[in-house]
Amino acid sequence: MNLQETFTKRFKQARKAKNLTQEKLGVMIGLDGFVASSRINRYEKGVHLPDLTTLNNIATALEVPPAYFFADDELAQMILAYKKS
Repeated sequence: MNLQETFTKRFKQARKAKNLTQEKLGVMIGLDGFVASSRINRYEKGVHLPDLTTLNNIATALEVPPAYFFADDELAQMILAYKKS
């Protein structure tokens, strides 16, 4: 799995774990309500990748470290466990 695929998988998992719609997450990170859902959808599908500031805002809103989005399955679980401790 490449980094972009890993990012899209983790991003969608983290959003759903917080029970957030794409629009709600987009608004939480400062996007205009008219584009929030479509922008988040494009990130989840890998059409676009967020810049570093947006990535940090997403990570903060989803309460995960930015590294989580790029980690393989085992490392992602370790990151989440460390974050909880």
